[in-house]
Amino acid sequence: PMQALDTVVDFSLVDTFPSFKNCDSIFDTTQKSDCFRKTIHLKIGKELEKYSFTIKDSLSETVFVNLRISSKGKVFLEEVQSSEYCRMQLPELDSLLLLSIQNLPTMFPAIKRGIPVTTRYQLPIVIQLKE
Repeated sequence: PMQALDTVVDFSLVDTFPSFKNCDSIFDTTQKSDCFRKTIHLKIGKELEKYSFTIKDSLSETVFVNLRISSKGKVFLEEVQSSEYCRMQLPELDSLLLLSIQNLPTMFPAIKRGIPVTTRYQLPIVIQLKE
């Protein structure tokens, strides 16, 4: 019996990066991966803008959001890496990120040797809030 490829392939080693519908007509690999990055940032940023955060002190920090993009093009939140301070200031950030990721449109998965594969992607999000 054939074994399903369930291993996670390194994002930089795939033949074709995951991609959104709006990036589909781009054939240049660098431009295509830029389009993917810009689109995912934009979409998650737009979702986060819907919420107003109230904080006691100002906050400026980069949070790393670890995503898994399945071979079916579905995105899962694996982990949010943020400082203790950020978590204290914004306890709701993780659940809001989870929501905004669930609202992402389905994408085309990464392709390795002609087969759709699961990849991991780390999305840096800069959070700048003033009191």
